[in-house]
This record gives sequence, structure tokens and C-alpha cells, in this order.
Amino acid sequence: MNNIIWGFITILGFIVFIPVAQAENIDMISCGSGNINIIAAGEDLTIMAMEGKGINLDNYGNKTFDNMTYQYGALFKIDKGNWSGSMLMKYMDPSGDFLVVEIAQVGMVRDGKFIYGTGKWKGISGACKAVPNTQGKPISPGTNQGCFKITGTYELKK
Repeated sequence: MNNIIWGFITILGFIVFIPVAQAENIDMISCGSGNINIIAAGEDLTIMAMEGKGINLDNYGNKTFDNMTYQYGALFKIDKGNWSGSMLMKYMDPSGDFLVVEIAQVGMVRDGKFIYGTGKWKGISGACKAVPNTQGKPISPGTNQGCFKITGTYELKK
């Protein structure tokens, strides 16, 4: 009977001390500039490809995403005024480690999920939502400049 009790206590001890990934919050602003390439433009339909670059400002005290630079490629459709599209974004931290986010956009809201990471971002998972924060007048034709507020959660494998 003592062996059973000690066995149970030992197993319970292992379970209690197994490290578990904990979700961390995201609250940042991403600002950047991009180029727009119109693929097709009609009265009710516009299809465009976009690519661009920018930088993040992290609103949390730990500044995890602060000064991360990013690059994206996107394909959008505006059908009778309704936006939809998809993007792939690479975020790189100051050490050179990077993560990739896959984004679906409906209207002006972007829903993203983390799909890949290197270095300290290896094994990243989680999701985020981005909404426009500001949009400037294009500095030159065929460009866009603006910022998005991004919130969500992420986890790193232990």
C-alpha cells in the first residue's frame, strides 16, 4: 500500500513540475509603407497585389515586439466596395530571429495566425487581430502608408 501511495505522489510531482507554455498577450502598433500593383480594375471589381515594409512599437512593458521590422506580400480583391484578401508577413527581431504570420482580411479587419518561427520564435503559435490605426495620404502614386493596432496572444514551446 505504501508503494502505491509513493508511486502516486511521485507521478503527481512530475505532473506538477512539467513546464507548460503560457499564452502571452500582444498589443502593438505596426506602421509601414507599401507598393500597390493593380492587376485588374473595373467598375465593380479591383484586384491588387501589395508588398511593403515597416516597424513595430510594442505597448507592453516587456517590449517583446518592439523594434521588430516586417515585410509582407498580399493579394486583395475589392468587390463592389467590399475588401477581402490574404497576406504573409515576416517579422524580424533585432537579433535576426523571425516569425511568419498568415493573415486573412475581410473588410478592414485582419485575422492572423503564427505559422513559423526561427531562433527564440521556433514553435510559436497563437493568433492576432489587426485594425487600422491611421492611414496617411499616399506620398506618391501607387503607394500606401499607415499603421495598424494589433492585439492577440502567442505561445512559445518550452
